[in-house]
Amino acid sequence: MDAAEQIAVMWRHVRGPVIVPLLRASVAVCLAMCVLLFVEKVYMAVVITAVRLLGRRPERQWRWEPMREDDDPELGNAAYPMVLVQIPMYNEREVYQLSIGAACGLSWPSDRIIIQVLDDSTDPVIKEMVQIECQRWARKGVNIKYEIRDNRRGYKAGALKEGMKHSYVRDCDFVAIFDADFQPEPSFLCRAMPFFIHNPEIGLVQGRWRFVNANECLMTRMQEMSLDYHFKVEQEVGSSAYAFFGFNGTAGVWRISALNEAGGWKDRTTVEDMDLAVRASLKGWKFVYLGDLMVKSELPSTFKAFRYQQHRWSCGPANLFRKMFMEIVRNKRVTLRKRIYVIYNFFFVRKIIGHILTSVFYCFVIPATVFVPEIEIPMWGYVYIPTIITLLNAVGTPRSVHLVIFWVLFENVMSIHRTKATFIGLLEAGRVNEWVVTEKLGDIMKMKLQSKASRKLRTKIREIRERLHLLELGVAAYIFSCGCYDMLFGKGYYYIFLFMQSTAFFVVGVGYVGTLVPH
Repeated sequence: MDAAEQIAVMWRHVRGPVIVPLLRASVAVCLAMCVLLFVEKVYMAVVITAVRLLGRRPERQWRWEPMREDDDPELGNAAYPMVLVQIPMYNEREVYQLSIGAACGLSWPSDRIIIQVLDDSTDPVIKEMVQIECQRWARKGVNIKYEIRDNRRGYKAGALKEGMKHSYVRDCDFVAIFDADFQPEPSFLCRAMPFFIHNPEIGLVQGRWRFVNANECLMTRMQEMSLDYHFKVEQEVGSSAYAFFGFNGTAGVWRISALNEAGGWKDRTTVEDMDLAVRASLKGWKFVYLGDLMVKSELPSTFKAFRYQQHRWSCGPANLFRKMFMEIVRNKRVTLRKRIYVIYNFFFVRKIIGHILTSVFYCFVIPATVFVPEIEIPMWGYVYIPTIITLLNAVGTPRSVHLVIFWVLFENVMSIHRTKATFIGLLEAGRVNEWVVTEKLGDIMKMKLQSKASRKLRTKIREIRERLHLLELGVAAYIFSCGCYDMLFGKGYYYIFLFMQSTAFFVVGVGYVGTLVPH
């Protein structure tokens, strides 16, 4: 008996008693998760439609009056609350000038604002450059502080926490936070602060990200589609219906008393922003999201940077859910409705089910069923519901509707990394606290593109080796083999999807994603 016959005999022995029941159970679980995700997406679509039709703008939902200098002439600038602006940095050579310049250009009385640059850079040259830039703005009369520390303990959360300990912060009532690649418009504070002034229960006002490099390459267009849905739908629904959503870590303003009551910054997970938001919400503080208060930012345009970012964004929420589940359940200061929303909608469905379903169902279970024809997946499970979910996601970025197929295929590829990170967070495994700062490229890409042809052969060989991703290539081979089998012996048309998906995995696997293209 040759090797092929032995494999066939082994397959017949395990197929009936092991493979078929296991695969049937996997299909049932995936279909259940699919229904949960579908209900969540439809629910958010209904809420956001109602918000639009009823005109429930934040200015109508909360007390709000524009800031005017002539409101109280006797008080003068004292009528404006004292605001601290924090800019955490780490080796931000390409973007530090943009962020510092934008923060120093905010329209707010100069004696009522402090710009605080928190520089954790390990490169002494970059450190000196940032310090010189701060000194340049200080000579112009801007109240700007350059702060460093002798370690990076706690990463961004540690830097923000240390920044709040300085004596001059005691005079501040609010703190605005902008990452190093974010550039707020001059009117940012004038738009956000009235919500705090007229509504003492509001602890956070969050702005929306606007991406300056969305057209850099196809990968940034895909990111724009995902993040636009997050901001235009998820954040809007949370703000309008529950006065709760996850703080995005930047482009937002906190009431310092809310921040302190919640326990301040903690570095126990890689999502210190979400951690703070959940704790503050459990103390009874309300949040407001302003969809038309946009702040320019940069999307990661290399696959390596994007992959690290997605690991952090997927691992952190899962780990936070593990740590805070019982605390949320036992909390008595917020309503049962809000606690259910935080546990089920915010964490369980969006942060866990969404990632696991996409990778397990579409990348492993559906391809495997071609070898077991007696297991049939209902049409609603692999066509109708996924199509509706995809269309609901696509409405956030109308200009990219024609790219929706590419977006689905790319999201399926990334779901492998997100699922892996989710389980690492839930189980608190090896890379649970891994923090890699997302690379920002700014305008330097123009110079890099011009010098690309002059690289040495050794460097190019190393880059090729770094661009190969064995996980993606392995999954591509698996899905492609399933597609070939279905085309030859199957009765359905799974192979059309399987060939498209295997091609997407292969393209990512050989590193042809995130290539920077001139505008």
